[in-house]
Amino acid sequence: MSDAPTEPESPFADPQSFVALPRLAGLALSPDGSRLVTTVAGLDRDRTAWRPALWEVDPTGKAPARRLTRGPKGESSPVFTPEGDLLFVSARVDPDAAPEAPDTAALWTLPAGGGEAHVVRTRPGGIAAPHVAREAGTVLVTSATLPGAVTGEDDAARRKARSEKNIAAILHDGYPVRFWDHDLGPDEARLLAAHPGAPWTDLTPAPGRTLVDTTADIASDGRTAVSGWSVSDGRGASRAVVVAFDTTTGERRMLLDDADHDYGTPRVSPDGRTVAAVRTRRSTPERAPRMTLVLVPLAGGQPSELAADWDRWPGELTWTPDASALIVTADEQGRAPLFRVEVGTGAVTRLTGDHGAYTDPVVSPDGTSVYALRSAVDSPPAPVRLDAHAAYQEPTPLPGPAEAPTLPGTLTEVTVTAEDGSPLRAWLVLPDTDGPAPLLLWVHGGPLSSWNAWQWRWNPWLMAARGYAVLLPDPALSTGYGQDFVQRGWGAWGGPPFTDLMAITDAAAALPEVDASRTAAMGGSFGGYMANWIAGHTDRFRAIVTHASLWALDQFGPTTDFADYWLIEMTPEMAAANSPHHHVDAITTPMLVIHGDKDYRVPIGEGLRLWWDLQSRVADPAENPHRFLYFPDENHWVLTPQHAALWYETVYAFLAHHVLGAPWRTPDLLR
Repeated sequence: MSDAPTEPESPFADPQSFVALPRLAGLALSPDGSRLVTTVAGLDRDRTAWRPALWEVDPTGKAPARRLTRGPKGESSPVFTPEGDLLFVSARVDPDAAPEAPDTAALWTLPAGGGEAHVVRTRPGGIAAPHVAREAGTVLVTSATLPGAVTGEDDAARRKARSEKNIAAILHDGYPVRFWDHDLGPDEARLLAAHPGAPWTDLTPAPGRTLVDTTADIASDGRTAVSGWSVSDGRGASRAVVVAFDTTTGERRMLLDDADHDYGTPRVSPDGRTVAAVRTRRSTPERAPRMTLVLVPLAGGQPSELAADWDRWPGELTWTPDASALIVTADEQGRAPLFRVEVGTGAVTRLTGDHGAYTDPVVSPDGTSVYALRSAVDSPPAPVRLDAHAAYQEPTPLPGPAEAPTLPGTLTEVTVTAEDGSPLRAWLVLPDTDGPAPLLLWVHGGPLSSWNAWQWRWNPWLMAARGYAVLLPDPALSTGYGQDFVQRGWGAWGGPPFTDLMAITDAAAALPEVDASRTAAMGGSFGGYMANWIAGHTDRFRAIVTHASLWALDQFGPTTDFADYWLIEMTPEMAAANSPHHHVDAITTPMLVIHGDKDYRVPIGEGLRLWWDLQSRVADPAENPHRFLYFPDENHWVLTPQHAALWYETVYAFLAHHVLGAPWRTPDLLR
């Protein structure tokens, strides 16, 4: 990646230009508030992978952003020490390491006073997710370690033995065995703490699968760490709790746990007295989950609910320096604003008044400003500054590492009323073309999600550049519209979510800017499920694209990586009533099926069975309207740059053929 990322002339006209756009993620603020650091991913020299680098942004907005690192393997996870040194994670080669040292991610530092980056901490299984105690400088990290290993040297020897004998086998004694896109094991995630000048303390010497998907934090004095923790309930089920660790002795104690809720995202207050967390009511087939904020003393005690009447689901949390409030993200009406929640009263103030989606909030040391990354459906992530108290404000942009690209269209909204009287809304992307545009209905995944942020994987502007109007609706089950809006679709995926989508499509199709005679539908994950359901329940669309989609719910439930959750979401009767595969004989619309073999959330069996069910009903192969784009080495998402570009090229070709009437043309790299 060059020192100064530049905008391609037409970044949406060509997928190759789009995948080359710089991608920002994460923020870290120095203890004195003078330095703000973000991660920017750009293409490597071969254009086959994204390589992240660290960039510094001026919090005052006066100086341009400047690049800090340029390692050949990239850098990520920046965090500052109390002295102002910048720590980060990188697998770059350590010039001082022994030749036989493992090529794994280590913890590096860039000294505040200048000088070369150098390694400060290593582990044979690598280091991830560093946290630093604000005052003491104690470091907390996650590191993969083989189950029988006691020390780092022991872990290295065991890894060497497996490697020399080419052993890849894993012996499981519990559940889960996979997570999203990777196998669990043979190593396991452990939490490690290190006080300044001291060796690692293994806080979790025998964690099993307790740290599969978790977040952690450390108190300012470095004496206590908190972390999400998975507790087995037997019969393959588990619940999420929060535990506290003594970082010197490793002693563990339960902090948040009850049978009716899951807990996560623990954050220790700056004064070290309180832990804030997100509590999620465990769902049943009849009752949707509900997410709320809770507070609990770090020393232990009963949790108290904060802002109990706030009908939104909290996401990211960060404390203000005086511990008087939390800055919280939450979906709301197709946006994802920042909110300030007062600890003493529970009063909630929406800080942002625009249509943006905010992530990674950090608060200035004096408590007056909040820095965050702001994106929107029509804007990629960029750093901004906000007043920490003012309601419904516009953000102040900060000079970032990349300029926003020029869009090939405009963004507007569509509203309509559902069959049951619920208000519905959607974003509508309109292309810069003359005359009515063909309409593409794009259903989001989740399903507990919302179209509110910039999308690198599901970007509507590439379709707008091809002349399509793109409809991005939030049907029943979408977040940001209140608990009742989620509940109305719970356990009835083929009910209100489907009728909502059809109602909002009708409203968009009636607009003069839209050509209602040329329409298509697409979606991924739950959006793919809805694409499949749509295919079996209407012939109004000329083409349907279904990515990583649920097809046969009886098969999906026990084979997904998260079966214990799925099996409490619907009864077998609900799953049967809402399974798209029962309606395959009604499908007449050409379908493009896309699936990755490494997808463990929606296993490849769903795509294979869907493809067989379609093909077994095609009497004449020469008349087969369907296609199957298969990625042997991709997962739930398509993460490598060239595969992502090929994904779009194939979707372009399929839609052009069936929606626009163009001759079928197989993308060059698939011929």
